[in-house]
Amino acid sequence: MATTTATTAGSRLFVLNRTIPSPEELRELHELEERLIAGRAREIEAEAPVMADRAALGRHMKALLEAEKNDPPEFERVMAEDLDREQFKEVVAQFAVDGLTESESFLPIVWRLPKKAKMAVFRVLVDEFGCGNLDQAHFNIYRDLMTELGMSLDVDDYLARTNEETYAYVNTFFWAAARAPRPEYFLGCLCYLESSILYAFQCFANAATRLELAGARYYTEHLHIDNFHAKELQVAIREFDAEADLHPVKVWTGFKLASEVIGGATEAAVASALKAGSHG
Repeated sequence: MATTTATTAGSRLFVLNRTIPSPEELRELHELEERLIAGRAREIEAEAPVMADRAALGRHMKALLEAEKNDPPEFERVMAEDLDREQFKEVVAQFAVDGLTESESFLPIVWRLPKKAKMAVFRVLVDEFGCGNLDQAHFNIYRDLMTELGMSLDVDDYLARTNEETYAYVNTFFWAAARAPRPEYFLGCLCYLESSILYAFQCFANAATRLELAGARYYTEHLHIDNFHAKELQVAIREFDAEADLHPVKVWTGFKLASEVIGGATEAAVASALKAGSHG
């Protein structure tokens, strides 16, 4: 990773997350995570409804997903129906720091999980990396989409232009996997991501298909495989409950936090696309 003077707190944290940090950089990383992520996680946890067990957790997660699915925001319609090719290219650029490094941030969670929960998550990771087949790896499918759009494939080229909302999304997963106080935060984050993609990615797929991009495959593949992944995360939570002392409220905190940052990233990306179009 190139050493760069990042222009925002989010981009600086992203760079640190992909660096072997010095002691000073590690302190900086912890300070940024506290300010940008951990503080909000504590707020969500403090405001969470009472969840006595996994069944109560499941009801709350299902209710949130259904509410989002049944009331899609306007920016999803705008993406699906209105963005032209150059505007959609801006959306792709806004998620480049995620797509080009997809799922790399998840890896530290593996050693933190008990054995059966670990295996459920690992089955998801195997898919994310194409079962070792580069052509099927999600990060490489995103590269194909970017190549089709004539875009740079160097992550560093996007550091200065990426929205803080995108960094909030990506950096949350680095924190949840590696440094959140308990692994349940990560299980909640990933459970939300895999579950919500089944409706939230539809606008991406519709836009890319409407624009006749072969790279629509990136989105349609997720709509297919993440049904399986969402079920695996439910298995992981169930197995964690059986093998360890599950804290349902911490799963919920990760779930709700992911909802906030992922929705925020998509909304900001569409706003950037519309702004780019108005200056075109």
